[in-house]
Amino acid sequence: MLSNEVLKETILSNEHFILKDLDYIVPREGISFSEDLKKVNVLYGVRRSGKTYILFHVFKNNKASSMYIDFEDERLDGFNLTDFEKLKDIFFEIKPELIGKKDSIFLFDEIHVVEGWEKFCRRLVEREGIKVFIAGSSSKIMPHEIHTSLRGRSWSIEIFPFSFREFITTKGLDINEKGLVYSSKKPLVKKYFLEYLKWGGFPEVTLASSNYEKRKILNEYIGAMYFKDLVERYKIKNINLLETLWEKIFSSFSKKLSLKAFYKQFKDKLPFSKETLYSYYNHFIESCLAFEVKKFSDSEYVRMRNPSKLYLIDTGLSRKVKSEDNGRLLENLVFLELKRRNVEMFYFQEQNECDFIVKENENLSAFQVTWELNENNKERELNGLLEACKQLKSDKGVILTYDYEDELKLEGIKIDISPVWKWLIIYHSFFK
Repeated sequence: MLSNEVLKETILSNEHFILKDLDYIVPREGISFSEDLKKVNVLYGVRRSGKTYILFHVFKNNKASSMYIDFEDERLDGFNLTDFEKLKDIFFEIKPELIGKKDSIFLFDEIHVVEGWEKFCRRLVEREGIKVFIAGSSSKIMPHEIHTSLRGRSWSIEIFPFSFREFITTKGLDINEKGLVYSSKKPLVKKYFLEYLKWGGFPEVTLASSNYEKRKILNEYIGAMYFKDLVERYKIKNINLLETLWEKIFSSFSKKLSLKAFYKQFKDKLPFSKETLYSYYNHFIESCLAFEVKKFSDSEYVRMRNPSKLYLIDTGLSRKVKSEDNGRLLENLVFLELKRRNVEMFYFQEQNECDFIVKENENLSAFQVTWELNENNKERELNGLLEACKQLKSDKGVILTYDYEDELKLEGIKIDISPVWKWLIIYHSFFK
């Protein structure tokens, strides 16, 4: 049991740090907290994506009524379930004006290290009217693993690295500036887009001052993700299989990956079972390191029988395989933006292929992504989009490129061709 002095000093020093020592915090977009519902707000996602700074931002906006605690703070070593009530009492001793009101906000970072935290948080929001926000990278707070006592009583929010809009905000550009993508700043926007495409949107990487620092930070992230998010978290025993699968997944972004083909290729080189392979693969998905997109079909059987396309949580992680395939990077980036918008996605493959079938509510739209449209690929890209639109009975489709813009009408279908960097800024509300 921790002393009152330690808990009070921790509360006050955290408040001083957030209000006095923190520099400017980049406002994050598209994050919708549970305001009126009595639910615990849970921020989850890949490590280093900015979850802690979102908590800091909430604190700054509610500084008179907030408490922030990081349970990985060494001063809190030995903190257990019985200390929660003491922590709450000390907070109200510091801010007695909040007693009996519904204004208090508790912000808990890495709370999963304390056994039984779920029941305490549930009591705070349901019986005492305290708003609770928690964040962490542990699988224990992922929606599929969150404890039974909190299931149905949590409001889970997946946090991604910076979007392009957030990225250029760190560079001093005003995303709300009228005509930004058409003004004299257009070359600067394109320059930043190429940087974002290459290095991704992890906040620390974005703010690094040199390519050497960016590369070093990403390598450190990759190491931490490998050992902490996979080997340690899931107690991996077959390291050779994990390393081979890691290489395969990271080299297959924006492409289809067949686990059946992987098994046939490596079963005689690495002793492992199909069950172990599928289990390890699912660990990558559960850890938010990679995402899969299924084939578009009304039949669940068809969706399950066909290989998924894979995308990485951040294009900067493709540095691991030293990829310079800008087309695949562009497609991965478009996937991430659509993922942020919380839509359903599929890939289309019949006689031709289309990269994304996007379902928003009950609306279906087709998106094709290519670095450029030229004589070698124009027919293929257009045919894939047209076939998808016809199957969807949609009269419009979208082609996203690096720097080509046009509007076509073919076979009764309107085709908008736009640069991705412009689409990311202007079409933030999704479809235009």
